[in-house]
Amino acid sequence: MFSEISVPSRTIMTPGPVEAHPVALRAMSASILGQFDPAFLQIMDEVKEMIKIPFGTKNEQAFAIDGTSRSGLEAALIALIEPGDKVLIPVYGRFAYLLGEICERAKAEIHYLEKEWDAPFDQETVIEEIKKFQPKIVAMVHGETANGQMQAMEKIGQHCKANDIFFVVDMVATYGGVPLEVDEWGVDFAIAGTQKCVSVPSGLSLITYNDRVEKVLTSRYQKELGLSKDIRNANHISSNYLDLSQLQRYWSEERINHHTEATSMIYGLHEGLRMMIKEGMENVYARHALNDQAIVAGIKAMGLGFYGDLTTKMPTVTPIMIPKGIDGEKVRALMLDEFAVEIASSFGALQGKVWRIGNMGYSSRKSNVLHVLSALEGALNYYGADISKGEAVKAALTIYQK
Repeated sequence: MFSEISVPSRTIMTPGPVEAHPVALRAMSASILGQFDPAFLQIMDEVKEMIKIPFGTKNEQAFAIDGTSRSGLEAALIALIEPGDKVLIPVYGRFAYLLGEICERAKAEIHYLEKEWDAPFDQETVIEEIKKFQPKIVAMVHGETANGQMQAMEKIGQHCKANDIFFVVDMVATYGGVPLEVDEWGVDFAIAGTQKCVSVPSGLSLITYNDRVEKVLTSRYQKELGLSKDIRNANHISSNYLDLSQLQRYWSEERINHHTEATSMIYGLHEGLRMMIKEGMENVYARHALNDQAIVAGIKAMGLGFYGDLTTKMPTVTPIMIPKGIDGEKVRALMLDEFAVEIASSFGALQGKVWRIGNMGYSSRKSNVLHVLSALEGALNYYGADISKGEAVKAALTIYQK
């Protein structure tokens, strides 16, 4: 016989997933509604409008796609790419290569502009590469969780806009944690997710796109054969499930029967967004910034170093250098087993060299910051690391007392 699951309580301070907001979890336990029930359609309509606020956009199109953040990235890119299209991908961390992986499968001609992961690009460097390569699409990551770095992009976006190039941006790690200006920055297509600063379980991707993108979708629209034999298109989008030309119509007044919506996830999304908006976006950003300052102060006081440029570090992720002679995975395991605190390692060349503390959404709380700092200090002390003892929490409290 199988037993009922017993889920341990954790303090999750990773770059995702994060602790879900209790209000969102309660909403997800509500009764199931049919996907075309008027009560549910009203929830969908409100979600569409709320998604736009953290993106900083007045785009008509903004909605959720069933699937994790990656589903939105893939939907965006396969909607725009036709075989042979040129895509420029500036790489300063792991997730730019994910964009390339998706573009490769869409049969694009990909050009990577690569650099060390310790800092983002100077915008002029990217613009010069755009001029040389002349892509149809520039696909870029705003905040790289692998290294905690954040890319400035307003000049890149405006150059793309002026030269009729599509600018697609992964905002998964920054949406709801830092101010975003999709319209002002010239971003054509922006993608986020539920499992980070929105404080909802993983399972939906949030997207917004402008009229330029919508024209492409309209030109590629093909209605599912079981719904109509008349609307055929030789240039249709390659995926049925992630076909934005149909999904857009599912989320509009047309309400085509594309799929069975994940109603409980939409309930949670509605409440996660509502709680952010109720707090006030400026207050949300200030909370993340304050807790980030406390984390950084605590890590410095402990005598640990940081990976990368602190001036371009995003407030939602802090990359910490693992001290020499210390097994980073043993420290993480002790923190989880004895303190019930989870932090993350990193990827690629940074694996085994860097820990990452997340500071996102409902997890971005003073009590969590003090807990993760004390747990990290305790684990390092247990394994004999050369750190300044008793200083981390004191330094963080000094930030809060100010």
